[in-house]
Amino acid sequence: MSYWEEKVKIGTLEVPRFMGGPLDGITDSPFRKLVRNYSKDELLYGEMRHVGCVANDKGGVKALEFEQFERPLNYQVSANKVEYIEKACEKILAAQVDCIDLNIGCPAKNVVKSGSGSSLMADLPRLKEILTTFRRLIPINFTVKIRAGYKSKNAIEVAQLIQDCGADGIAIHPRLQTQLFSGVPDYEYAALVKKSVEIPVLLSGGIVNFATAKRAYEITGVDGYLIGRGLWSKPWKLHELREHAAGRPFKITDEQILACALEHLDNMMEYYGELGLYAFRKHLAFYIKGKSAASELRGALVREQSLEKVKDGIRSFFEL
Repeated sequence: MSYWEEKVKIGTLEVPRFMGGPLDGITDSPFRKLVRNYSKDELLYGEMRHVGCVANDKGGVKALEFEQFERPLNYQVSANKVEYIEKACEKILAAQVDCIDLNIGCPAKNVVKSGSGSSLMADLPRLKEILTTFRRLIPINFTVKIRAGYKSKNAIEVAQLIQDCGADGIAIHPRLQTQLFSGVPDYEYAALVKKSVEIPVLLSGGIVNFATAKRAYEITGVDGYLIGRGLWSKPWKLHELREHAAGRPFKITDEQILACALEHLDNMMEYYGELGLYAFRKHLAFYIKGKSAASELRGALVREQSLEKVKDGIRSFFEL
């Protein structure tokens, strides 16, 4: 069995090497249901939620609502202090997930300003307190997502701290917080992080097809790959990567893309109610990308309030 066909062990989990990474507002339950049409056993990450929002939720946090067939599921949280962690973990565990992930790699300004996300990589004493609190409270698998560093690279030191605090795996996006998502991910540095710890290291950033995954492996030797932006409106992407890794061809037809877009819209309506049509707008452009229909129709669909008219408009792009 080749490296690509083997599974990676993260705590008690054994999952394929390609995983669905977290994208806020994108990798929600309606989208994860689509991914499961193509990929039954890949690990999927949920959207990041602050532990305070989860702990104080009165039933409005949709991220706590999902179907069990979306598992294996890694529920991602952020934190800037130990307050709320225990209550949040109780709620997450009650929802039945397979893993909890602490994101200390998010570069968003509002997140780092609050002391969460990648800013924690610059405050190791506080990070250690948060990590040890999570590990004490989580009886299931626990992972941490990091960056190369906050303002300067220190992911090797942070990765070793994470391992020492008992985490089961690390995912690294090898850019600094100051780079956001620009520039080239530093795979050579990710390789150093991989060599510095014994727990599995997953790579996030720049993996859009099997060629980029293969190149990343040759440089880093990592254990798995989080597919984030490459997954957006391509719920078949993990299956495609797995097929290409096995040397098998993969082709998605217009009929399948159309069916996927319509199912996605139905999922959004079921999950978000009357807000579903609005929430689907950010996905629409990706499904119809490259189609020759007039831009006027594309713009009209974004403003349309009728569900059936939006569906008819989507069908017209595919001329089916």
